[in-house]
Amino acid sequence: MEEKDQKFTNLDQIGEFGLIDILTKDFESNNKSTVLSIGDDAAVIDNSKEKTLISTDMLVEGVHFDLSYFPLKHLGYKAVISSISDIYAMNGICNQITVSIAVSNRFKLESINELYSGIKVACKNYKVDLIGGDTTSSKKGLIISVTALGISHKNGFVARSGAEDNDLIVVSGNLGGAYLGLQVLEREKQVFLVNPNSKPDLSKYKNLVQRQLRPEARIDIIEFLHDSNVKPTSMIDISDGLSSEIIHICKSSKKGCNIYEDKIPISNLTTQTCNEFNLESTTVALSGGEDYELLFTIKQEDLKEIEKNPDLSIIGHINSKKKMNLVTKTGKNIAIKSMGWKSF
Repeated sequence: MEEKDQKFTNLDQIGEFGLIDILTKDFESNNKSTVLSIGDDAAVIDNSKEKTLISTDMLVEGVHFDLSYFPLKHLGYKAVISSISDIYAMNGICNQITVSIAVSNRFKLESINELYSGIKVACKNYKVDLIGGDTTSSKKGLIISVTALGISHKNGFVARSGAEDNDLIVVSGNLGGAYLGLQVLEREKQVFLVNPNSKPDLSKYKNLVQRQLRPEARIDIIEFLHDSNVKPTSMIDISDGLSSEIIHICKSSKKGCNIYEDKIPISNLTTQTCNEFNLESTTVALSGGEDYELLFTIKQEDLKEIEKNPDLSIIGHINSKKKMNLVTKTGKNIAIKSMGWKSF
């Protein structure tokens, strides 16, 4: 909550370039490839003979986040994670980002500083350099656009289109937590609107809420794959839901798949909370999204290496039939449909 006697700085008092100077003055470069960062007309990156990977993600207030319960520091962190996760999903390492924002006049300097404090923490945690961006005004609230730049691993980048017959389907972590975290926050928002004096106790849902508000990207899995000399045949990150992502892989690879319901990793907390909300845990895992886990396919000969990591689960296999099925716990085949996030 903002203190009534706290003084805030209007953005028009400092101007665009003054704002940029304030927000970026404490950012340091971590990568040798960053030759010239913020402060010129363009950044300069020297990647030698490496292939450069580029991905852009945009978050819009009222569409992707609700500031009534989303702290600005966490939002800044998540904005970075959602973008650099796409680089990891290409078997790459992210080295630089640019951040562009559009803000309405209800935001003060202190609020934007809070947003960038989260961006700074993410950059530090993932050894990423902020090298530029843009700031402008908005009549509709807050808009954040992050562009991530990276390089592919020495054994090459991984696209969605390389899955082959009999490849195994692997997923990291567990699924559905971020979606349930959102449901918990939305429920408490409605309680607050009815009774502004209510004080929600979210301790029971801490892990789920954290996965929604402050997710992490799975650089640890990329490092494990590199160290194990395992190159996936296809890969994607789970931002829009497992069902949508496996469909992307299958369609890009012109293949089909079987995913086994009893192999999908779902935490006990997720299952318990699904019961509380009268939701089916498998449906939540398939359609939830924003988990930022990695979904990839491997050759069968790499199975032994994958089994060494307890945070990786084999959930199915690729086939040539071009049909995508969920095999239920009772052995029934159900066609997988895209049930995840849709932008429009």
